[in-house]
Amino acid sequence: MAHEWCSVICKNRLTLEGWESLLLDALEIGFRHLDPQHCHIQAGLTYIENHQVLVDTAFKSKKSEVIADLLHAWLMIASGRSVGREFFSICARHLVGLHDLVPFPSRLRRLVIRSIEMIGYKGFEGVGVEGFVDLLNNLHVTVEDMGGEFRWTGILLDTLQSPEESRHLSHHYWELLVELATSAEPWTRGFLTYSPQITTFLTEAPEWSKLECWMGIVWMVWPPGAGRTTEEDIGRTMQLLFRRQPKAAQKLEERMERWSQIHGEDVPEPFQQIFEQAYEAAQRNAP
Repeated sequence: MAHEWCSVICKNRLTLEGWESLLLDALEIGFRHLDPQHCHIQAGLTYIENHQVLVDTAFKSKKSEVIADLLHAWLMIASGRSVGREFFSICARHLVGLHDLVPFPSRLRRLVIRSIEMIGYKGFEGVGVEGFVDLLNNLHVTVEDMGGEFRWTGILLDTLQSPEESRHLSHHYWELLVELATSAEPWTRGFLTYSPQITTFLTEAPEWSKLECWMGIVWMVWPPGAGRTTEEDIGRTMQLLFRRQPKAAQKLEERMERWSQIHGEDVPEPFQQIFEQAYEAAQRNAP
């Protein structure tokens, strides 16, 4: 019934005194007590034309519980429906502006993370990737927070395709991407793509700790792609990394071993050879 109350209130708001309070009360009564992970409502989305009113009213309150009620409602009502994704895209510009509520209360944080999964990276491009990166850094998402690890692998990879913005993405997310990619099912590798722009950016920045993480997933997207990046390019990058950050070689080797143990496969031989040659060269040229 709550979604119908919202529809009626939005539709008649010009003639209702105190309609904003009524709308927020409807969200609270209808959804705050429900668990969005275990309760899905079969509802006709009858107030599509009032989406913007509903979103703007909830976010304008600047109250964490009210905003959480809004996200909570749509995670249950519209999860997996195209209209739901459109609605969450309306929320995107508001989500990147939640600076006043940082650090996020636990309930709001959980629902914002779930909302990002619904929206995806593309939904935030129109409102500014810089704001999206700030939002991610404030959330400090972990594997335990995720409703879909595969979705987050894609979100992080898409975010990193913008070198200027990836400069500001915290090291935590580079480590998280390695963790997600290492544990990913074999069939998902086809959705991972190697980006030479990331390698170039991290080398020129220089961002050695982030480059160490990036090298930690290169073999999962092997081969890197003819005409874009050669094995020699990766070898030179890895050798430079090992000289500037000697512990990176040991960490990369540990990641390769863990990946092999999880999937029962060997790291591609060309990459293994590049690693060994880069390590030997770095040792010879060590100060």
